Amino acid sequence: MTNTPLLSEDDLALIHALQLQPRASWTDLGRTLGVDPVTVARRFNRLSDRGEAWVSVSPGARLFDQICVALVDIDCTAGTSAQVTRTLESHPHVITIERSADTHRVLATVATRDLAAMSRYALDGLASIPGIAAVRTRIVTHMFTEGGHWRIDALASDQRTQLIDARAPRPADPARGQYEITSHDRTLLGHLSHDGRASHRSLAEALGTSRYSVKRRIDQLVRLRLLRFRCDFARPLGGWPVAVTLWATAPANDLSDIGHALVRLPETRNCAAISGTHNLIIQASLHSISDVLRLETHLARAHPSLVIAERTITLRHDKLLGRVLDRHGRSIGVVAPDLWSEPDLQANGISREPMPVMDLSGA
Repeated sequence: MTNTPLLSEDDLALIHALQLQPRASWTDLGRTLGVDPVTVARRFNRLSDRGEAWVSVSPGARLFDQICVALVDIDCTAGTSAQVTRTLESHPHVITIERSADTHRVLATVATRDLAAMSRYALDGLASIPGIAAVRTRIVTHMFTEGGHWRIDALASDQRTQLIDARAPRPADPARGQYEITSHDRTLLGHLSHDGRASHRSLAEALGTSRYSVKRRIDQLVRLRLLRFRCDFARPLGGWPVAVTLWATAPANDLSDIGHALVRLPETRNCAAISGTHNLIIQASLHSISDVLRLETHLARAHPSLVIAERTITLRHDKLLGRVLDRHGRSIGVVAPDLWSEPDLQANGISREPMPVMDLSGA
């Protein structure tokens, strides 16, 4: 890490702005950051070309109510965790992969269209992968927050307000909303997984439709909370090298209140109610190892009924929302999530070539 340059303050400010408004125009972003649009575009293109920051898509709150998500804890036989990880990277249902300080353990976030598909993947599919010794599947029963809502703190409050006020989302019209993800939507989401800032024009050309139709459907999916855009970055290079997973138990009567309180902590990246021995998982991004104890101490004081049963520090993120990462957290390839398809364990191969530069002028 010592020979790898860290992200600059200007880089982090741009990333924070894109976390707030991932598809904002270069003009709006430049106005907020106090630089011209060409400079903003050049900075982001540099970050993107290096795999240090990127914009993609993730499920919206309403989509989480329709699909099945699980935290799958995998034990590998000695010396096979890297091989197992490479196999899992190619699966479009495996959204995120983390390897922990327990070097034979892999934690995968898996998403499928329903519980039946999750059953086929977790019970039948994973057992057939060489090197996997044991699988524990915890179904997410409620997602309090996911990584797309996590924010760094690199902008002044007036800059944050300017961006948020500039693009306040319009409410959806339930009477006219289309809540089903169609095959056309799946193709659209595949393109946006590679480039979340792709222009409406370039998407229309790729899909063989009109720019207006693409814009209308994206806007509709966002308003219906089926889709959201997010900006991710190489966290170890940005000052957040530590990721910790806390497996916890809360009394059933307190679980909802505690979950919603944890969402408000700046460290919280993911928080979900889950099935199994423990009913809550908290995943946090931190600046240092010592912050793990500080976080756990805070939780104990703020929520006396919450019992932390296990804490696991991530040694490496191998995949993040479809992005294959290197050891510094940089994106080196994309396996577009496709949770609606039948799990195919024969999937292999990851595109590691430089991603094509798409026209961003209409984003």
